[in-house]
Amino acid sequence: MGCFIATLPIPPPESQNLRISAKTLDKKKLAIIVPFRDRFEELLEFVPHMYKFLKKQNIIFDIFVIQQKDSNRFNRASLINVGYIFTNKNYDYIAMHDVDLLPINDNLKYDYPGLGPLHISSPETHPKYHYATFIGGILLVSRDQFELVKGMSNNYWGWGLEDDEFYVRLKDAGLKVFRPKNITTGTENTFKHIHDKTYRKRDMRKCFNQREVTRHRDRVTGIHDVAYTIHSTHSVAIDDLPITVVNVELLCNKSVTPWCKCPEPAKVKNTK
Repeated sequence: MGCFIATLPIPPPESQNLRISAKTLDKKKLAIIVPFRDRFEELLEFVPHMYKFLKKQNIIFDIFVIQQKDSNRFNRASLINVGYIFTNKNYDYIAMHDVDLLPINDNLKYDYPGLGPLHISSPETHPKYHYATFIGGILLVSRDQFELVKGMSNNYWGWGLEDDEFYVRLKDAGLKVFRPKNITTGTENTFKHIHDKTYRKRDMRKCFNQREVTRHRDRVTGIHDVAYTIHSTHSVAIDDLPITVVNVELLCNKSVTPWCKCPEPAKVKNTK
């Protein structure tokens, strides 16, 4: 749709009957971080689905939609870094969560990942990606774990590879990635994947020296130097379910990552 959801005139509800009761306040609190741009239709389905799914598990959670509102290419990892900075003082762990991936197996538990990062959408069950080191889609990380690896790299403008680099960060820090056990469903019936690759084309362009730089471990950037401005925050509701939208402008140092904006391809002239 190309619209910004923070413009929606939707007031948050005064009460919400799917929220968790006060008796569970001693539990760990989860911030679901959704890196976002132009995915409004998916968000309409994501929010009520996640409320119903996590209510069954008595998870204390809130949803934060970190919306990139600038003209640069989409940077999922930097948005997650911003989401972590925005939420870390009030939450014990985060879920790095794609908006188009909905868990449908109730045995996928979003509990606090105390032993190590918990990859919910494992290669055995993800609808599309099945290589052993894949950790994209949905990953739960505690505050200490995310701080230990200094967050995610800020070098990944456009689609892909930021999760692979994050896997190397976790491995270098000695953090073992755990995955759900005793899952009897497979790639067709563990998640609902609502990405339309025809309508939602991924930005897979490579320009300047992007391909070379992003194939290597980034030992420089992370949560400590993500450059951004928060323009506004909004409490909105979808089907009376509250979420927080954070409108973010990501700032690009073109001397370091000029591929934050790729040149437009030359138009072929019609010689007829």
